[in-house]
Amino acid sequence: MRAKLTVSIVLLLSFVCLIIGVVSEFALRAFLISQADNQLYAAAGRAADFATHDGPQGGHNPLDAPGQGAGTVNAHFSGGRLVNGGALSPDGERVTLTPDELAMLQDLPPDSHAYTRDLDDLGDYRLTAMRIPDGVVVTGVPLDQMQQTLLTVGLILFGVAAAGVTGAAFVGAFAVRRTLRPLDRVAETASRVSELPLDRGYVDLSVRVPDPDTDPRTEVGQVGAALNLMLGHISAALESRHASELRARQFVADASHELRTPLAAIRGYAELAGRGRALVPPDVARSMSRIESEADRMTALVEDLLLLARLDAGRPLDVAEVDLSRLVADAVSDAQVAGPGHHWQLSLPGAPVLVLGDVQRLHQVLANLLANARVHTPPGTTVVTALAQSADGSAVVTVTDNGPGIPADLLPEVFERFARGDSSRSRAAGSTGLGMAIAAAVLIAHHGTIEVHSRPGRTEFAVRLPIAVPAQRRVAAEPAIRRLEA
Repeated sequence: MRAKLTVSIVLLLSFVCLIIGVVSEFALRAFLISQADNQLYAAAGRAADFATHDGPQGGHNPLDAPGQGAGTVNAHFSGGRLVNGGALSPDGERVTLTPDELAMLQDLPPDSHAYTRDLDDLGDYRLTAMRIPDGVVVTGVPLDQMQQTLLTVGLILFGVAAAGVTGAAFVGAFAVRRTLRPLDRVAETASRVSELPLDRGYVDLSVRVPDPDTDPRTEVGQVGAALNLMLGHISAALESRHASELRARQFVADASHELRTPLAAIRGYAELAGRGRALVPPDVARSMSRIESEADRMTALVEDLLLLARLDAGRPLDVAEVDLSRLVADAVSDAQVAGPGHHWQLSLPGAPVLVLGDVQRLHQVLANLLANARVHTPPGTTVVTALAQSADGSAVVTVTDNGPGIPADLLPEVFERFARGDSSRSRAAGSTGLGMAIAAAVLIAHHGTIEVHSRPGRTEFAVRLPIAVPAQRRVAAEPAIRRLEA
């Protein structure tokens, strides 16, 4: 906007200067032509009187008339032929006219009007032809001084206009920048708001446009006042949303906690009844087995909900130094036992990778990722788990499979709670839809990240955690790459 306003000012000023210059040049030219015509008619009158004078000097060359200025041209034609004529040089000496110049003078209409003609080597002249009793007398005055004056004035106007436009450009740029400074502050406020995490959690939306920039008498002030009003409405909405989230989380935490006791009783009675399965009919025994398995699944769901509630509440983790290399190896070994129909591969660096975190929660993240790959891919799928240290000093764990992939419409919701895929990623194995949400929440609590990239034939989850201790502190005790195959 600054550039556009400055350019507009410069263009407008340049256009005005151009109009002023052109009008000034035309007005000055008209004035100088008028003066040249006055000089011309005076010289023509003297030449005509001198050519027709009856005194001792009568009938002489009109160029010899008294008072003729330097550069004056005179010619006396009678009966279609030249009687006499010539031009006066700037030094006052007589100059003979060429046949072409004489022909141009002879062709001039004898109506006593002034005409402008180019007399070859002599330059531009203002000419007039007057009748006398024995012919026509042509008189001309040079226009070179007038043209020099017009050129000098034009250069002066151009120089003054160029200097004025240049100065106006700098002054205008400064004035525009100073005028739009309040708009910069409004934009800075909007930028600070755009950088705030407004999607979840408590948001302290205390950013406002300064009071001097909310004056309703100015356009920028109206924008600033409207922005402050909008931020106030947004802040109220965010506070209401956060309060609603807190109530919902507290309800989930309380409900999950209260459900643990009856679930434990149900599981206990189911196990007690299961000891006498040989004494009850088969359908009753099968029912008791189903009750026990569903109680286990519901207990797992309640535990997951409680964990999410604790993470949402910001409960402190049991932080310690964790050997991520060993943790990844153990998680893959467990996954191999749970999914013998898959091909499990493991790639580890030569030295242990250490991070700071809660070993149980990090193990749960890896177990959830591997269980996700096992549950949602068919038998025979190859799952590769790799641990590496990136150039920025982060530990990177990737779990990659060559299964059917995640549907494109589900990718943005993979880490949302209770997110489920289509039939290729069904809940046949009892999935609660909380595994990826728990993984994301745990990693956020560890100041880490998790990403997913998927297409048919390749799905990759990438986990990043900050390194706690350089790997060079320990001696490599394991090979660079280990492969586990079913």
